[in-house]
Amino acid sequence: MKFTDHVYEKYKTDWRQNHQHPFIIEMGQGTLGVEKFRFYMVQDYLYLIDYAKLFALGAVKAQDLKTMGKFAALLDATMNEEMALHRKYAEQFGISETELEQAEPSPITLAYTHYMLHAAQNGPLSHLVAALLPCMWSYWDIGKELNLIPGAADHELYGEWIRMYSSEEFGALARWCMELMDELAEGVSEQEWARLEDIFLNTTRFEYMFWDMAYHQSMWPSNN
Repeated sequence: MKFTDHVYEKYKTDWRQNHQHPFIIEMGQGTLGVEKFRFYMVQDYLYLIDYAKLFALGAVKAQDLKTMGKFAALLDATMNEEMALHRKYAEQFGISETELEQAEPSPITLAYTHYMLHAAQNGPLSHLVAALLPCMWSYWDIGKELNLIPGAADHELYGEWIRMYSSEEFGALARWCMELMDELAEGVSEQEWARLEDIFLNTTRFEYMFWDMAYHQSMWPSNN
């Protein structure tokens, strides 16, 4: 069985938990509080900065020019296209570029991004891909699921998010990442397979914690 098929079946409960978080459900219904999505937008911007570093590390760790080029293209697209779109989208919620640049990461944002970077820096390319995959894959899955809700993709505030992550363009990136993960996991030892599972499960759980952090607008206890 392919690695992605295996982890999807084995950790389906954890996977579905992300889809069933109130943040996701309410976004699909169009009832999510604007202040919660605003908080999410700021933290997601900070997250993207470190997520882009994973692509840079991917280019360094890649063993062939094609994979190196793909990671380099992802880095460029994230830094020069996705983050620019994020800044433009944030304007709809009254978030200035200055606010984004000066924002402080929440404890969950710090823990999540530091874990991914630790796995990426201290292991082979397979560890890096296992760390970044749940975000890309689950966003595509969630986007497609929300897109099936009548009117959700046309919502004045949240429709753009749903359209972006349910798009074929984003799906193509997710599929490439899944295929690369399957390729890198093929033929590894039982011990290494288990390590890849652990990384994948940890970042899947961090995804849930990120939604929960945004929903409750959680910062450091002294700042609540």
